[in-house]
Amino acid sequence: MLNRFACSALAALLVLGACAHETKPPREVVTTVTTETFSFRLFGQTLGKLVATTSGNTVKVDYEYRNNARGPTLAETILLGAGGLPVSWTIDGTTTFGNTVSETFALENGVARWTDTTGTSTAAMTGPALYVPQNASPYALAVFAKALLADADRTLPAWPAGALSISALETVRIDGAGGPVDAVAHALVGDDTDPSYFLLDGEDKLFAVISPRFVIVREGYESVDGQLKALATRLSTGRLEKIQTETAHRFDAPLAITNVRVFDPKAKVMTGLSTVIVESGRITSVTAGADDATGAYVVDGQGGSLIPGLVEMHGHMGQDAALKNIAAGVTLIRDMGNDNAVLSELIRRIDAGQLAGPRVVRSGFIEGKSPFSSNNGILVSTEEEALAAVDWYADQGDFWSIKIYNSMTPAWVPAMVERAKERGLRVSGHVPAFTNANTMIEAGYDEITHINQLMLGWVLGPEEDTRTLLRLTALQRLPVVDLDGEAVDKTLDLMVENDVAIDPTYAITEALLLARNGELQAGMADYVANMPVAVQREAKAAWSAINSPEEDAAYKAAFDQVTGTIKRMKDRGIFIVMGTDLGGALTLHREMELYQKAGFSPAEILARATFEAADYMGLGAELGSIEPGKKADFFLVPGNPVDDLKAIKTIRLVSKGDTVYFPSEIYPWFGIRPFADIPTIVTPEKN
Repeated sequence: MLNRFACSALAALLVLGACAHETKPPREVVTTVTTETFSFRLFGQTLGKLVATTSGNTVKVDYEYRNNARGPTLAETILLGAGGLPVSWTIDGTTTFGNTVSETFALENGVARWTDTTGTSTAAMTGPALYVPQNASPYALAVFAKALLADADRTLPAWPAGALSISALETVRIDGAGGPVDAVAHALVGDDTDPSYFLLDGEDKLFAVISPRFVIVREGYESVDGQLKALATRLSTGRLEKIQTETAHRFDAPLAITNVRVFDPKAKVMTGLSTVIVESGRITSVTAGADDATGAYVVDGQGGSLIPGLVEMHGHMGQDAALKNIAAGVTLIRDMGNDNAVLSELIRRIDAGQLAGPRVVRSGFIEGKSPFSSNNGILVSTEEEALAAVDWYADQGDFWSIKIYNSMTPAWVPAMVERAKERGLRVSGHVPAFTNANTMIEAGYDEITHINQLMLGWVLGPEEDTRTLLRLTALQRLPVVDLDGEAVDKTLDLMVENDVAIDPTYAITEALLLARNGELQAGMADYVANMPVAVQREAKAAWSAINSPEEDAAYKAAFDQVTGTIKRMKDRGIFIVMGTDLGGALTLHREMELYQKAGFSPAEILARATFEAADYMGLGAELGSIEPGKKADFFLVPGNPVDDLKAIKTIRLVSKGDTVYFPSEIYPWFGIRPFADIPTIVTPEKN
């Protein structure tokens, strides 16, 4: 089957023509060149472009966008063979955080060979198959669609593993400057945990890649990005509503969890074997030993542990992440900035029981307008607009705090803090460019977001611009800092004196500083084997560009400095919250685990990530512990996480109020192999 590729690359380019030794005079071939241009749209703005130029069977793609001074820059060359199957694919450029991309794929003589951050691999071709790049641009969807639509069942095996399939969902009418288009929305599944949604026009050419947050749309149709985001939201919502229908369990009688130890986050101990009874979404009793479960649905905990629902203190929640957090035992999230309207609608659907998701505490994102802005929440150009943004969030009635971001003018912050506190809002945030953490603490911050934002004040000059990736790359300067020196003492003393908390986002710092190409990230080691191949490849990719042995050593030493700083904060009694900025879910388990490096015991970590976090946000009377009268937010594991914190990673059951979920029913919807079995439920009539 691969003999057609035995000629040179030029022969393949000429649509599988004759080999060079053929004696017939060559026919003149007219090669048609077409260019497709797409706009990257986020928050009503064009923040980047994708340009694909096709000449014969060769496609060249240039893709770049910038949001929050970050984004990928990629150049691809794709050579297509029979049926639209790629026979060569090269990708060069950089990822969002600067890691170098140099990826290649080639199919020659029946053997596929590819090189990415995980190394070089080969596979024999036993039939038509698609290579799924690790770092392709979204135009890969156009390539996949062409090949899959040409296949009888629209499913093809994939390299490195698994299979891709495409399904048509619905036809939509698009009206834009380029004229009306009848496009068909499609879903691609198999390459990652979530489907990819995209539109093809009447000629099956790519029209748009769509998501609830951003779209990449054909040039001339930028004005319809709102329509396309709404479509993506509806398609995603429909899928997730189906998952909710099939995996959410509600009971028409009390639920009894028997033969289970209960973690008490106030005493920081595990109880003896107990019975916990839930009715109408609230805990009615917690009894030592056995209790009368007559008339109840019964789950035998088999000597396992019941843990209060976890709190993700740094989320930016979307629909898919909401469900994944529930499966990981996360029943409360503090959202640290979002599309306000999108998040409001998601919360409404969760509260109505249409979608699965944690309870949400909202932070109002306020950013200054600049070429480096993070296009999120509310962007402001003046102090008056900044104060109006504070008032807007306060007027909504469901925001707990405001969050100030990188491009905010530092001189406006004191007035913003004063207004926020007048209106009953707390203040957290990044340290804006051209200032430092000390100044923001003195201005009235209640909490600093990200440990790197605080520590950079010890190594940067006043003129250095942290709106760029410098706020990450400058971390390699941290090894020279004396953690017991005057500068560090001054900052930590200010935090103590002003009762300022810290949201370190420890796990994302680990990934930025310690991830290396070809090496399995420690934070993903415990679950990566259960994940789809895209996640497995991601687990062996660096985030930052490591350009020399010296940089490698500096980044590793910087992580030790981060750990040392967190330990000193703990020792001084500074309140530390545990959040990921990485979607929570399984990553929150790693976030918690890391705090053992800074001197926290497993019991202290569990207490901080449950009751103490809920109480910090004023919710301790209702949430955070397993006590009579409180909402029934908890999860069941077979082990004892006070003895070994890793026990939180094998969850059998999650309860959020009046709804029970079994993660092992949820994970297959995302291509994830379950981590634990489903407990048996004995119905009331059998008790």
